[in-house]
Amino acid sequence: MPATARREVLSDLIAAPGYSALKAARETRGYSLEELSLTCGLSTHEIADIESGRDADPSKLRRIAVALQMPEGAFIDMPASENRPMQ
Repeated sequence: MPATARREVLSDLIAAPGYSALKAARETRGYSLEELSLTCGLSTHEIADIESGRDADPSKLRRIAVALQMPEGAFIDMPASENRPMQ
């Protein structure tokens, strides 16, 4: 999939109610929580906490970004409102 198409898909998922930017990126790249957990070395619970906005540890966000082959600061530099699920 071309990079521009990936960005468009990611933008659509970020805008969808109940999706965090991290969850959108994970699903766009075809990772389950378990697969991402194995790739980045975090537990599925840690990743779920980050996706839900309960945890925002920069070192964990960097590990996830690298595992998803994104820039290390992809989720750190994002405004908090885009990194949390919409209510």
